[in-house]
Amino acid sequence: MTKSFNLLPQSPFKSLTFNNILPEKQQGFTLVELIIVVIIVGILASLGLTQYNLMVEKSRTAEAKIRIGVMRDLAYSYYLENGSLTGMQYADVGVDYTCASTDFYRYYVNGNASYAGLVALRCTSGGKAPNASRAYYYYMVYYPGSGQSGWHCYYVDDNSPCFGLPY
Repeated sequence: MTKSFNLLPQSPFKSLTFNNILPEKQQGFTLVELIIVVIIVGILASLGLTQYNLMVEKSRTAEAKIRIGVMRDLAYSYYLENGSLTGMQYADVGVDYTCASTDFYRYYVNGNASYAGLVALRCTSGGKAPNASRAYYYYMVYYPGSGQSGWHCYYVDDNSPCFGLPY
């Protein structure tokens, strides 16, 4: 009887089958775990979207700052010509209190002899799209005699301050 020798090494995978590759308890996530993760991700996404919308709305105040800066310069010119701000009209500061389709705000001025309130009211309809869902006043109180001024903001519906500015 002749012996035969197999010179090729035996494959380590030869005796393995699909059933014995995986451990007895298969690993994975349960449906409940996946649902909990989806709920948590949804809550985080909704918070992120809210903060994103607030930042976008805050960035729109750049239009108001520029326009109110021009209004301040015109109010100062009016003050130099007349000695006070008494009788100052919208046209004197270049505004007309309408929500134009090119602006996010409607602008107007109020005040008395010693100060001017230069106001931008966020349009909720009729202004540049998208219109705000919640109106707010973004304004500067300007004292031309001393040159002092300060920015303020508050929501129309509940008079709460907005964007971290004082009321």
